[in-house]
Amino acid sequence: MATRGRPRTFDPDIALRQALDVFWERGYEGTSLNDLAQAMGIKSASIYACFGSKESLFRQVMALYGATAGEPPRRALREGPTAQAAIHAMLQATADQITHPEHPHYCMLILAAPTGAVENHAVREFLADRRHDMYVEIKDRLARDGDLQVPPAGLEAMARYYTTVVQGLSIQARDGATRAELETVITCAMAAWQTLAS
Repeated sequence: MATRGRPRTFDPDIALRQALDVFWERGYEGTSLNDLAQAMGIKSASIYACFGSKESLFRQVMALYGATAGEPPRRALREGPTAQAAIHAMLQATADQITHPEHPHYCMLILAAPTGAVENHAVREFLADRRHDMYVEIKDRLARDGDLQVPPAGLEAMARYYTTVVQGLSIQARDGATRAELETVITCAMAAWQTLAS
């Protein structure tokens, strides 16, 4: 049976990575379809045919981001032998990722969000849900540690605190903080552990 249309002349996986670079550098609202077409080396019609709308492409990019640059902090959180060690390792992995010399200096999940246009409400909600997932992952990791004797309200407060630290690290990195400067923030955040856990 003959196939309809012209065959693809590009690799969708490579194109998706190129789109990630553009969204990461410019954010959602700062990225046009023309920007994407240029970076991906394909026509806008091919973007629609392969990835759907700009929003659909962005959601696919965020899944790729989560599986690549976003994975080391989550892995550190999962694999730490204790809740305290896991949180510390997660913060350090976050600082490593957001100051990496080959990437923009911030977390895409935190700072690529649209800010104004009403038509971008669904993207704002999508990213807010992903950030909420980060809070839930941290809270679940804290709850998993049998040695941490904190009531549920205390666990929620600790999870919100360390989620806020992660998000704040990203903003600091975007504004020029070095890896060493972020380490001082992590040291202060971990110094609060005993107070938060008591």
